Amino acid sequence: MTTYAQSRAHTGGDDRAGGLRGSIRRAPTTWFFSLAFGLSWVAWTPYILGGNGLGVLGLTFPGGEAGGQLLGVLPGAYLGPVLSAFLVTAATEGRAGLRAWTGRMTKWRVDWRWYAAVIVAVPAVLTVTSIVLGGGTPVLPGAAVLAAFVPGLIVQMVTTGLAEEPGWRDFAMPILQRRHGALRATLVVGPLWGVWHLPLFLSDWGGYPDVPWWQPVEFIATTIAFSVVMTWVFNRTGQSLPLAMLLHVGVNNYFSIAWSDMFPRLSSGYTTHVFLLSSAVAATVLLISTRGRLGHEPAPDALRS
Repeated sequence: MTTYAQSRAHTGGDDRAGGLRGSIRRAPTTWFFSLAFGLSWVAWTPYILGGNGLGVLGLTFPGGEAGGQLLGVLPGAYLGPVLSAFLVTAATEGRAGLRAWTGRMTKWRVDWRWYAAVIVAVPAVLTVTSIVLGGGTPVLPGAAVLAAFVPGLIVQMVTTGLAEEPGWRDFAMPILQRRHGALRATLVVGPLWGVWHLPLFLSDWGGYPDVPWWQPVEFIATTIAFSVVMTWVFNRTGQSLPLAMLLHVGVNNYFSIAWSDMFPRLSSGYTTHVFLLSSAVAATVLLISTRGRLGHEPAPDALRS
């Protein structure tokens, strides 16, 4: 990715003259997060205020809970992180920056063992954590669950993964890591990633109106812990976004397709506890083993970026 200093050199330092583009170049991550939040939250307003949420508007998205989320949540997700990352990258670094951004997005050629590890480790760790928290032996998933698992991953990659991760991991992390290191960057992206979801707790997505006060808090704590794991995978795979996306959606896919069949005696609320505990343990191990570096090797000119 072209650095900020290089960007100024290419443009003759014209951002000093002010204007919108100059403002974006001086504070690209501030602009990115502001746009991501603003675009998504505005787009989600009909879904949250309508029949799928607070019921203020006489509008209900069709298709039940799943259809409502597909039509009411997904468009706002695409309008937020991914579009904001595209706009800010185009404004600050031009075509060279966009090539680097899309290059990480299409970096599929990673050692096959990473794919195998993520696909196996996510359900394995979440299953073990569920056993520890809930007690008892899980039920073996049926044929229908097994048949739906891989297609579910593919759908989640196109929806959740592609809507969010080109922004959080592909755009924000490289810039913040270059300036502040992996851990500090993660402690910025993690909580903001969680806060971005907060309006959705007033809708079907978050289980409204039966949402205890601690659930959004637990969710943000989870996004912080899980972001540590995401950062490590992203860095260790040479900043491969597909691997980071696969890690993210692997959790969603396991909980939405397999978990309830494997643990029928546990309430759905256990999923939030399972996700937090497993993420916290994994994050702690990684922070200790990498001494907080999380696989990031700063470039010699990092301080000038």
